[in-house]
Amino acid sequence: MSEWIALSIAMASVCAVVLTIAVLNNRRVSEDDDPSETPDVIEYMTMMIGVVYAIVLGLAIAGVWEGRSAAQESVRLEAQALHEVRERSSVYPAEVRERIRADVDAYVSYVVHDEWRSMSENGSLTERGTELIDTIRADVTRYVPRNDHEGQAYQPLVDQVAAADDARSARGQNAGATMPGVVWFGLIIGALVTVGMIFTLQIRRSFRELLLAGLFSMLIAFLLFLIWDFDSPFGRGISATTAPFLDLFPNA
Repeated sequence: MSEWIALSIAMASVCAVVLTIAVLNNRRVSEDDDPSETPDVIEYMTMMIGVVYAIVLGLAIAGVWEGRSAAQESVRLEAQALHEVRERSSVYPAEVRERIRADVDAYVSYVVHDEWRSMSENGSLTERGTELIDTIRADVTRYVPRNDHEGQAYQPLVDQVAAADDARSARGQNAGATMPGVVWFGLIIGALVTVGMIFTLQIRRSFRELLLAGLFSMLIAFLLFLIWDFDSPFGRGISATTAPFLDLFPNA
């Protein structure tokens, strides 16, 4: 099932539950009940709870968005470093150059087609990917330059391999969920409290009140889904992509 279909079902379900509770609660209200008698302190508390929860939601969304941006940046840095290795190896003899480029292409192809899926499903890198990046390092470091021109290119190539490995490590660290369980507990409890405070204001069965209650509950459900979707930078719909690899290595 698509994540967006699941979101639509979840939002509709939350809205239906809230409206059902509102209608059933309204049936239990006596005819002489006056909604204008709601104490001012309850209205003040409802407002403050909504404001505090809005701040918490904003911070959570900002945090997971920053994590996603960091994950995408690590992918870009890794792809750029590997591209530099591939291009700068042109100063080496044909045999060495082709071996380096073939290993770089093999690594990129593996990352795009296999390791990416592993990160999405398991939240971690693969041993095969580590072996391939180690092969690239061995190709570069074991070659002994034969002249000054090759010697000048040697150290920058080694540095680029190290940069690619470092970016790969960062990609692995960003592969899993970033939000602690206790934060999710607070977000969900806060959502229940915030939506529940609607009923302290003696909501009636008028179309306008029910519409606002339904839209508010759907908004809370959507924001929680947004946090959940961003929480796994490589594993869900709105996630980091392989675009940097594909832009620099079209044949991958």
